[in-house]
Amino acid sequence: MDRNGPPAADTIVAPATPPGEGGVGIVRLSGPRALELLATAFRGRRPAAEMVSHHLYHGQLCRPDHAPLDEVLAVVMRAPRSYTGEDVVEVHCHGGSQILRSILDLFLAAGARLARPGEFTQRAFLNGRLDLAQAEAVAALIGARSEQAARAALGQLEGRLSQRLRQFTAELRDLLLLLEAHIDFPDDDLGALDRQALTVRAAAVQAAMHGLMQSFDTGRALREGVSVLILGRPNVGKSSLLNALLGEARAIVTDVPGTTRDTVEEQLVLGGLPLRLIDTAGVRDTVDPIEREGVRRAREKAAAADLVLLVIDASRPLTAEDRMAMTMAPPERTILVLNKSDLPPAGLAARLDDFRRQVAVSVRQGTGLAALQAAVVAHFCGSGEREAGEGVVLSERRHREALAGALAALERFLAAAAGGEPLECLALEVREALAVLGQITGETTPDAILEQIFSRFCIGK
Repeated sequence: MDRNGPPAADTIVAPATPPGEGGVGIVRLSGPRALELLATAFRGRRPAAEMVSHHLYHGQLCRPDHAPLDEVLAVVMRAPRSYTGEDVVEVHCHGGSQILRSILDLFLAAGARLARPGEFTQRAFLNGRLDLAQAEAVAALIGARSEQAARAALGQLEGRLSQRLRQFTAELRDLLLLLEAHIDFPDDDLGALDRQALTVRAAAVQAAMHGLMQSFDTGRALREGVSVLILGRPNVGKSSLLNALLGEARAIVTDVPGTTRDTVEEQLVLGGLPLRLIDTAGVRDTVDPIEREGVRRAREKAAAADLVLLVIDASRPLTAEDRMAMTMAPPERTILVLNKSDLPPAGLAARLDDFRRQVAVSVRQGTGLAALQAAVVAHFCGSGEREAGEGVVLSERRHREALAGALAALERFLAAAAGGEPLECLALEVREALAVLGQITGETTPDAILEQIFSRFCIGK
């Protein structure tokens, strides 16, 4: 993939709106023949060649035999002021699947090529309209499952993450220039290199990178969503808690132990976080094979969940079944939910010290639920809350791995500087840090990785 070569020679076309019926459908073209292909089919008051860029024009789209295909609005966006940096045409038609397919076939027959998934955004990247981090943000914005996730993706699309990375690379390049000057011209009047000052500057960049790295858990939660498992013995209020958090009755609630025998999963957006709430079978020893399978699944889900809500009946002494559930819940990923707090307490606090985060609720009375919701959000957003508020978060695992590589290179740099290693060794580590940082924005990303990234996009974007 040539990122610095001539513009693409072919013109691509794809629907820009999703499949199905709707009021409006859009077919998009990009490439050197986009205007020419529009001119072969569009009939309006102004010929396509004379259309003013970024203006909508009313007319008809016609087949080669001049038979009308649809009444449309057409817009021309001339290079370089377009999404891809090439000449772009959009035809806004009625949103029926047959009409869209006919218009697509019309342009394909005239010489356009069907775009690959993500090819419009790929061309925007290759033509310098977006860097790779911004291009990935396009897909993240389209797939955002909550308002906060959309804000984070929009911040990345606007270049906030790229700007933060440019600050890192600018400082590292300055360090590299200083090192190379002393390596290449040791006999000139440069004076002795202040290794201490060099170390301080590198450590400052490292600390800033660590701060950005801490936002990954928040960014991942926003992008991918998180799983929250509700765990506990029978009849402690697990299903009632699920219904209360959802605001509707989705799980059956009875006084009969073992009512829930399998997992029940529901989607919820809480504090801007997309959650998958999972209600499980009550944990207990049982001879019922179906219920035993439910308990086995609860154990598996607890091991894999991002967060466990361990529900305890605070009005009763702990039972063997409570202790069995407690062994399934990793304390570092668990919030202890002390239900039935409206009843006289059983004095359990001293026995639950392993679980640092505890929230008292009464599902029946509806008290404590806001505090529980806040604790869930804080678990995922606590360390990255400041960065997320600024719209600068790491949400891609690829970005995290690259930043980890840069941090490792700086760690080796600091160790080499402290050990009095030659300047060439220090310069080598700075170059490595710059190279892996460049993979995030696309400056040094291998072509195979680029193809993999854009293949995840939808067709038409």
